[in-house]
Amino acid sequence: MKQKYFLKLITITFMFMLPIGLMAQTVKGKVTDKSGGVLPYMNVLVKGTTNGTVTDDNGEFSISVKSLPITLVVSSMGFATKEVKVATTAYLTIVVADDNALEEVVVIGSRNPNRTAIDSPVPIDIVNVKELALSSPQVNLNQLLNFVAPSFTSNTQTISDGTDHIDPASLRGLGPDQVLVLINGKRRHTSSLVNVNGTFGRGSVGTDLNAIPSASIKRIEVLRDGAAAQYGSDAIAGVINIVLNESVNELSLNVTSGANFSKNANGQTGGVDGETINISANYGLPIGENGGFINFTGDFDFREDYSRMKEWEGNVFNLYNTVERFASNDGYDLTKLLDDDVSDVIQYANAAGINLNGASTKPELQTILSADNTTAELAARGLERKDFNMRVGQSKVRGGRFFANFKLPLDDNGTEIYSFAGLGSRNGNSAGFYRLPNQSRTYTPAYINGFLPEINSTITDKSVAVGIKGKIGEWNVDFSNTYGKNSFDYMIGNTFNASMGNSSPTTFDAGGFAFSQNTVNLDLSKFYEDTFQGLGVAFGAEYRLENYEIIAGETASYSQYTAAGEPITLSTQVPLTDFFGAGRPGGSQVFPGFSPSNELSRGRNSVAGYVDLDATLSEQFSLTAATRFENYSDFGSTVNFKLASIYKVSDNFRIRASFNTGFRAPSLHQLNYNATSTIFDQNGDPQEVGTFANDSRAAKLLGIPQLKEETSSSFSAGFTAKLPESNITFTLDGYVVNIDDRVVYTGQFQGPGTGTELDNLLAQANASAASFFANAIDTQSKGLDFVITHKADLGSNSRLTSDLSATLSKTEQVGDIKSSEVLKNAGLESTYFPEDSRVYLEEAVPRTKFNLTNSFTSGKFNIFLRNVYFGEVTEATTVVANQQVFSSKVVTDLSFGYKAADNLTLTIGANNLLDIYPDMADAAYGNRSSGRFDWSRRAQQFGISGRFLFARLSFNLK
Repeated sequence: MKQKYFLKLITITFMFMLPIGLMAQTVKGKVTDKSGGVLPYMNVLVKGTTNGTVTDDNGEFSISVKSLPITLVVSSMGFATKEVKVATTAYLTIVVADDNALEEVVVIGSRNPNRTAIDSPVPIDIVNVKELALSSPQVNLNQLLNFVAPSFTSNTQTISDGTDHIDPASLRGLGPDQVLVLINGKRRHTSSLVNVNGTFGRGSVGTDLNAIPSASIKRIEVLRDGAAAQYGSDAIAGVINIVLNESVNELSLNVTSGANFSKNANGQTGGVDGETINISANYGLPIGENGGFINFTGDFDFREDYSRMKEWEGNVFNLYNTVERFASNDGYDLTKLLDDDVSDVIQYANAAGINLNGASTKPELQTILSADNTTAELAARGLERKDFNMRVGQSKVRGGRFFANFKLPLDDNGTEIYSFAGLGSRNGNSAGFYRLPNQSRTYTPAYINGFLPEINSTITDKSVAVGIKGKIGEWNVDFSNTYGKNSFDYMIGNTFNASMGNSSPTTFDAGGFAFSQNTVNLDLSKFYEDTFQGLGVAFGAEYRLENYEIIAGETASYSQYTAAGEPITLSTQVPLTDFFGAGRPGGSQVFPGFSPSNELSRGRNSVAGYVDLDATLSEQFSLTAATRFENYSDFGSTVNFKLASIYKVSDNFRIRASFNTGFRAPSLHQLNYNATSTIFDQNGDPQEVGTFANDSRAAKLLGIPQLKEETSSSFSAGFTAKLPESNITFTLDGYVVNIDDRVVYTGQFQGPGTGTELDNLLAQANASAASFFANAIDTQSKGLDFVITHKADLGSNSRLTSDLSATLSKTEQVGDIKSSEVLKNAGLESTYFPEDSRVYLEEAVPRTKFNLTNSFTSGKFNIFLRNVYFGEVTEATTVVANQQVFSSKVVTDLSFGYKAADNLTLTIGANNLLDIYPDMADAAYGNRSSGRFDWSRRAQQFGISGRFLFARLSFNLK
């Protein structure tokens, strides 16, 4: 009730602010669909002004205007926007059509200004983000697309360092770096993070889609076909074009809050965890009289972490830890003892009642005191096994994002200035493996019960594009500059540098990295109406600058020290050891910092030119052709081409096909990334692995070939169909993509351990093994995509929209591993391209996805029901016998919406309504890591959050 009074007060106040002259004339009418059914809650706005209203329950409206003629703009979700010129006050009946995405003119895939999705010779999906944002449980862009576009895959990762904070995403099961992202048709910069831990997309660099607020987006166009000949490097799997919001005189405010209500929440005890809040606002202002605007979006994310680990089942304490406890209770630090002085160890062992069997030397004591004593020590310390759990699940996030979209027409001839920009920052918090008291990497005088180290990230993303478009003669000209930068900084907390002993801090600045890109484009196009039955000609040029940086952390974050406190630079130097003689690893535990030897700033430039033709040769047949030359300063030149055609068999049936070649230049990250990180094998055993640049001395010693570009060829064929009487559209497309020289992240090459040059290089990097980026294999991907859409008018203001879409894909290695003679002769090919790398490429994400979505609207009510089928995936391990296959699952989303007032909608619902989880890891396969991973961390189908319930308040004022 108070809300209605509030809305009335706003309306009355607004009306008093209007000039009296605006009340001079009144335009009345009603809005209906094609069958004559009235449409309530349609937005009716006087174009170019803030004067507007909403149709009532009978579909009628009344709006006061200062003078005539005017143009009314009628719009609403699910219907095509319609403009109506009004010259008199006669009663109007305005008929609007359904919003059929396939009939919408698209930006990508063709430079023909009249090309719609259904007339496109290549498959394009249109995702109406504004509509989904009202009813879908998902709010971030990666998850929204994962549940709506079957060819798209993205999931949150766990225990994977930086990849816990930026979700890898892909099209058609190919790599995250093989899909190109555009905003308003302009190339988007990639993330600064390269994925080097155990996840899908290992070794690749993707685009941080979650840096773009969903509320800033009007729609997303997904081109499911190679397009390097049109857009350049990376567009092997396809292109995602994000079209930003252009609305004006409309305030949209969404508040979404939810949490996991799951049987496995809170360490599998059940209840509620993973609370989230997302607040977004969007508003646009008209500029001038010719359709200019500026549209703003602000967005805030608050996400708590969750864990699905039940309890640690392995050893925690040995007998030496018991001795330590007795000494600590007495205020004594056993690490102060000299190497061979064991008198105090014996004293406290006797005090603890440990039977030493007469042992008096350190080797004898090491044998006895290494025995497990977990059960007794847990009881003595008042601890439980779950106190040593990790956080296996979702990282914590706090973040904010701001986007703006701007256009200012300068004349009536199409000349306009445009710009869009974004700025975002988010802080993440994730945890690594628990450092147990019985491990040498745990300095127990500081953490007597061990510790759970944390990775705190600060991810900053900024971008701006400025351009001008217009006509020179009869040519359309578009000149633009687009800049973007992504940076990732690490602050490691609740941790220790074990090799420093008591002098180690517990928080470290570990450094970070950054990537920036500046792209200048000049595009010219012209449409010849009298050539054939229409010919679009486009050509242009692009100049791009890229820069990649690694920033060093503080000294203690990366160094390993001897017992004398000297940094280790040679393999002959001995680090500080624990009681059992094991060397204590250096650097901040969980994520060693970047050292000055890692620090760098590398740049490159590329120049490209393209020609793109789109010809309608007859009423039935259209043909497009494109070719592109591109030269990179660091690896040379490439020429690619594309041919595509569509044949109109009838008004409602079309056949299409395409063939293209493509390429992907190795990213600056892959060429230059070098660092040391802690990698845990499938048994949970850690080692420090150094990633060395491809042109490093270590790479030469091992015979790692120099990086070069990936090349591809792909073919697709399919058809589109419409059944107008039944309001059904259908598309089916098959494809084959061949990629040569795919860049992968190698396995871990161990040093000989004999004081060789390689051993010294590893010691300087504080590492025991080395990995590299390399062109190791060729692959072939093939699959089938189909989409069926049905819209039904059920009468009484009721409508049902149903979409069934699916992808069936398969990626396989083709031919032998492409290694050097040095690697072959040393028998190291299985390390160069290990078995788990094959699984990551071929089977770690679902190869089959089905999506059935139903949206029912009746008056003020809306029901959204979606079922997504996720196909089987395989555990990525180096041991074939341990590769468990996880069966397919169906996840159900359901939401109910109610329009409580003209400007207010309340939505409640669930993602994963039935609380479905992937198959649990079977102990027989040896992948549970003593209870750490009851669900796979390496093969993600749809996540392990379980049921997510949410409520959303949507306020829309026009």
